[in-house]
Amino acid sequence: MSSMIGDNIKVSLFGESHGSVVGATIHGLESGIKIDYEFIKHQMNLRKANDNLSTARVEEDEVKFISGVFNDFTTGAPLTVIIENKNVNSNDYPKMFRPSHADYTQELKYKGYQDYRGGGHFSGRLTAPLVALGSIAISILNSKNIKIGSHIKNIHNILDDDINFDDLDNYFNYVNNELFPVLNLNKKEEMKKEIGTAKENLDSVGGIIETVISLPSSIGEPFFDSLESKISHYLFSVPGVKGIEFGLGFDFAKYKASEVNDEFINDNKVRTLTNNDGGINGGISNNEPIVFRCVLKPTPSILKKQRSC
Repeated sequence: MSSMIGDNIKVSLFGESHGSVVGATIHGLESGIKIDYEFIKHQMNLRKANDNLSTARVEEDEVKFISGVFNDFTTGAPLTVIIENKNVNSNDYPKMFRPSHADYTQELKYKGYQDYRGGGHFSGRLTAPLVALGSIAISILNSKNIKIGSHIKNIHNILDDDINFDDLDNYFNYVNNELFPVLNLNKKEEMKKEIGTAKENLDSVGGIIETVISLPSSIGEPFFDSLESKISHYLFSVPGVKGIEFGLGFDFAKYKASEVNDEFINDNKVRTLTNNDGGINGGISNNEPIVFRCVLKPTPSILKKQRSC
């Protein structure tokens, strides 16, 4: 089993949902990076179940550094974080094949030796150490004036407002501090109601997350290491993500090229009049905001009776 990703900076992931800890190691960080413990705690709190609309599992999610940090700075050595699993009830997870979970494929690949409790190594619980390491990455990107922000584009059939790309600074500040980042407050309440209704009916709903990145030009390579390929590789590592589109995405199929080509103008600097390509041409960032959306399937962990064998 391999749970590692990255080139110059590599991340490896370890642990199981009902094991003693989950954790991750990041290789290749420079020495001298300040560890912002409060920011890491803030990010972990955003990930937590803060209401009755998401998982019933509530963990403290205290991040512990066991290597790679000394006197609150990175040392340059591999940096490892661990997070204890405390709210665990393994009796709720007999060995069975739950619909749309990884139970069956785990059984096939690891011949019954896998830790199946709570999904084991395939559980969304393992996103916790990824958020911890991601907090360090965000701090590094912020120092380079690279901004990332996401909002809930839609839940089930309820659609949020479009992003105002003329005011991205406010967008980033708002969504990165919201537990439930939706631009239209009325739509936020509708979405929460939709989730609550599904839960009352022992069910769940899917949704789409829209992300914007303010990134310099010339990032990425053609073909195999295109910026789209790299972003997609990481996003599909998140459990539940089943699709991604950049810019206009699948809606390109509805138009002619003359209607959706991003025309260039020189307005003190070269820029495009539109951003249907989502800020990427030939796999390389073109100085416009990177825009993409990923769809997450309804969480398969529901209480409604379903068939299995």
